[in-house]
Amino acid sequence: MRTRLAALTAVTALSALAAGCGSEPSSAPTRSASAPASSPASSPASSPASSPTSLRLDDASVPLAERLTQALATVSSGTPGAEDVREAALFEQTTARNLARGSKAQTEKVLGALGRPERAQLEADIAAARELMVMTDPQPKLPDWRILTPPAPDELIPLYRAAQRETGTPWEYLAAIHLVETRMGRIRGTSTAGAQGPMQFLPSTFAQYGAGGDINDPGDAIMAAGRMLANNGAPDDMAGALWSYNHSDRYVAAVSDYAEQMRRSPAAYDLYWHWQVLYRHQDGTMLLPEGYPGEEAVRIAD
Repeated sequence: MRTRLAALTAVTALSALAAGCGSEPSSAPTRSASAPASSPASSPASSPASSPTSLRLDDASVPLAERLTQALATVSSGTPGAEDVREAALFEQTTARNLARGSKAQTEKVLGALGRPERAQLEADIAAARELMVMTDPQPKLPDWRILTPPAPDELIPLYRAAQRETGTPWEYLAAIHLVETRMGRIRGTSTAGAQGPMQFLPSTFAQYGAGGDINDPGDAIMAAGRMLANNGAPDDMAGALWSYNHSDRYVAAVSDYAEQMRRSPAAYDLYWHWQVLYRHQDGTMLLPEGYPGEEAVRIAD
C-alpha cells in the first residue's frame, strides 16, 4: 500500500511538473491555537465522462483533468478508508499542491478542462495551498510526531455538529481547522510553540476554553475550539474568529477555503478526511504514513 501511494504521487508530481510547477508548498499542521488577541483567528465545459474505475490515476498518458475527475468521483462514491478511495484522495491532494506552485496560465489550463464541481474543489485547494506554503520552511529533520489512524469520518461529524449546536460555530470551520492543524487527528505531537492535541491548543488557552476536558480528546478539543471561536466572533465574523485562533491572514484564508468547500458539497469532507500527512523536508516532500515513526517516511517529490 505504501509503495503504491508513493508511486502514484510520483506520477502526479511529474504530471504537474509538465504543466510548469516550481517549488514545494507547505504541509500541515501550521502553528498553534493562540489565546484571543485581547489575551494572548459563462460556466466551464462539462468534464469528460468516466466511471470511477475506468482509468488508472498513474497513467500519465491520460489528461490530468480526466484523472482528477475520476479521483473525485471515486472519493464521492467509494467506501471511506478503502484503498482506491485513499489513493484517489491523495492524488487530488498532491495535484493541488503541485499546481499551487505552477504558473497561473498553466493552472487555469487544467482548471478549464474540469466540470464546475471539480473545478470549484481543485481551485479552492490550490488557493489554500498557496496560502499555507509560505507559512513554513523546509525542515532539516523529520518531526518528532506519531502518525495515528484518525477517528472515522462518521465518528467526527457528530463531534463537529455537537460543538456547532452548543457554540454556534459552523461545523465546517471546525473540521477545516482540524484538517489544517493535524489532518483530522492523524498527527500527535507538540508544536514548536507548545501546542498540543488534535486542534493544537496551547495548554493555557485550552484551560480557558476546555471546561476541564482532555486536550488530546477529539470531542473535548473540538468543543473547546468552538467555544474559542464563538468568543471571538463566530458565526457572524468568521474571519475575526479564525484570526484569534492563528494570527495569520493566510491561515484565515486557507481554513475558509476548506470550510466553504465542505459547505458546498458533502463530498469535500470525505475528500479532506482522507488527506495524508505531507511534510516539507529539505530533501523533498515526505509522506508520513500511519504508524510513523515505526513506519518509515516516504519521499514523494523533490
